Amino acid sequence: MCGIVGIVGEAPVAGRLVDALKRLEYRGYDSAGVATLEAGAISRRRAEGKLGNLAQKLNFEPLGGNIGIGHTRWATHGAPTENNAHPHATDQVAIVHNGIIENFRELLADLAADGYLPKTQTDTESVALWVTRELDNGADPELAVARTLKKLKGAFALAFLFRGEESLLIAARHGAPLAIGYGTTEMYLGSDAMALAPFTSRLTYLEDGDWAVITHKGVTIRDGKDALVQREQLLSQTAALMVDKGNHRHFMAKEIYEQPETISHTLSHYVDMGAEKVAIREKLPFDFGDLSRLTISACGTAYYAGAIAKYWFERYARLPVDIDVASEFRYREPPLEKNGLSLFISQSGETADTLAALRYCAGQGQHVASLVNTIESTIARESSVVFPILCGPEIGVASTKALTAQLTALASLAIAAGRARGALSAEQETELVQALTALPSAVSAALGAEAQIVDISKRLSKAKDVLYLGRGPMFPVAMEGALKLKEISYIHAEGYAAGELKHGPIALVDEAMPVIVVAPSDELVDKTLSNMQEVAARGGKIILITDPEGAKTVGHGVADIIEIPHVHSFVAPILATIPVQLLAYHTAVFMGTDVDQPRNLAKSVTVE
Repeated sequence: MCGIVGIVGEAPVAGRLVDALKRLEYRGYDSAGVATLEAGAISRRRAEGKLGNLAQKLNFEPLGGNIGIGHTRWATHGAPTENNAHPHATDQVAIVHNGIIENFRELLADLAADGYLPKTQTDTESVALWVTRELDNGADPELAVARTLKKLKGAFALAFLFRGEESLLIAARHGAPLAIGYGTTEMYLGSDAMALAPFTSRLTYLEDGDWAVITHKGVTIRDGKDALVQREQLLSQTAALMVDKGNHRHFMAKEIYEQPETISHTLSHYVDMGAEKVAIREKLPFDFGDLSRLTISACGTAYYAGAIAKYWFERYARLPVDIDVASEFRYREPPLEKNGLSLFISQSGETADTLAALRYCAGQGQHVASLVNTIESTIARESSVVFPILCGPEIGVASTKALTAQLTALASLAIAAGRARGALSAEQETELVQALTALPSAVSAALGAEAQIVDISKRLSKAKDVLYLGRGPMFPVAMEGALKLKEISYIHAEGYAAGELKHGPIALVDEAMPVIVVAPSDELVDKTLSNMQEVAARGGKIILITDPEGAKTVGHGVADIIEIPHVHSFVAPILATIPVQLLAYHTAVFMGTDVDQPRNLAKSVTVE
């Protein structure tokens, strides 16, 4: 969600803070700001909207100072205005904050009794005011922060800059991620490795409850009980990655076209190509053959990846699967079977709801596994086994290559589970692995339909509502297609199981309603096409996504057919995501929306 950076430097930091914040734009934000010390006094520049506005302000009103903090804000409390933008400051302290202070009203009421009154609508300002009161009462910065942290409730990451302290930042983490970066003569602070990539590859991740005192000399870390602790220093691979759009107009387009490569990369981790077998490299703390049940939990696109995987694990491994939206999972207080595996899917590895579900399952004695893109993330660190998706940084808020990488890894795990449980023979494993290894070339071929999809998207951009239909594992693909369209074009869309059409959604169908049907030729295609004809009979504009064999069986009434290559039904759901991604992308381009950073959305949702 929000992004935090900090530098304890030996040269001016304002420009570098803005550059680091640019690397966090993928998280989503609505305002930005930086604060530095100039002659010992706190100076700030803040701006509503994109970082370009902040950079322009700094051009007209430059900031000096060799120490500072910066922030990109995604509004939770208070409108996305300049006044509510971070850093928040008094004459004593400036702070930036990611997360939510749940008890800010109680804090402000207490502060008001002593005359400390807010000037913004944010929960964050309560922290700045509380620290200021502690400082006014004689506490030094470390003691002021330590006392304040004990008063806070919620999930947060905080960074503090103090008047007159030219070599001191204090950082605190409770729920939201923070990393400390080590330079030769400078020290750094960031929400993740991406922010610190230009400065260092040597990082320490704070754990829940930690707070850190950062100076030119290094960092001192204390836990939630204020005891000195040592945290491991890691060499981050993220820091070496270059992030740009290449020749593409948007990051989302670049990431869609990277998928043949990223799927191949994921496959190389999970599949022995020579032996045509799945080879799980991770040391498993469980045996798939002994598992009683698999519980999958995730949010958004990752949830739909899990929903597709449910079909795979149940069909090919005969392993019962429950899947829940992470934000709802633990509120059911579900009883979990002995010797069950709980699997959590998150691109960032920081999704707050998914992390909370993980902790619930861990508390119930479940085996805990995660499928993440960031192996240094909180969810990964709290899992007993981590399955990486290895697709590289995904900058576009709407997930594309992370989804197909997740599905590729999940398909591999389903095969491994099937073999371990005796549900798949060696010959069947080879058949499914061959289907997976053929997938990158099939994706490349599917991308060849882009010109046709551009033409369809131009017409789709005029719609107010769109319906997506699919059966079996194509049902989650339909839901994912609808989500993509909503996310970046702002057109209302819904994904339904094709068999549910007659149970309500068909009432919406008229001549103005585009209906996108995902139906490659498999054992369910005839039933899906029958539902499609019900739409055609009512004048709905049908856009059919199928393969050449499926296209041959279509009757009258189809406005458009988008052909994808014929592949094994096992991997067809992965391939079918490609045209729905392209449809959403090009529709959004025609709508003129901010494709990579759609309104109100964030890449990494680190609050519940």
